[in-house]
Amino acid sequence: MINRKATAVWKGTGKEGTGVISTQSTVLENTQYSFNTRFADGKGTNPEELVAAAHAGCFAMKLSFELNAAGFTAEELNATATITLDPAKGQVTKSHIDLKAQIPDITPEQFAAIADKSKKECPISQLLNAEISLNAELV
Repeated sequence: MINRKATAVWKGTGKEGTGVISTQSTVLENTQYSFNTRFADGKGTNPEELVAAAHAGCFAMKLSFELNAAGFTAEELNATATITLDPAKGQVTKSHIDLKAQIPDITPEQFAAIADKSKKECPISQLLNAEISLNAELV
């Protein structure tokens, strides 16, 4: 088992309050978040942005492992995850990944199969109770 921690400290009301997020690795340390960073253009981060970063990173790493297992090494995997929050439902409803990949000697069919497998099996994909889509482009 591997455990990773992050801590959120919130002060005040939901709309006027503020919070900070810190991660075990200290990559984020007392990083500000608030209503404005979540629902407007305030300075700081928000939970959906952090989930998007986690999903993009997890997917790219899983894809790299799957490519290696199939005998390929990517020159570059550029994955961008877009998280959709439906405020009316109060839930994340989608995570869409856009991928641009440079992988020597792979066929489009091999690429599509490995990318789809990685989308389904990445640990963050398995964690999310949302629609997960992928647009994978071999460049």
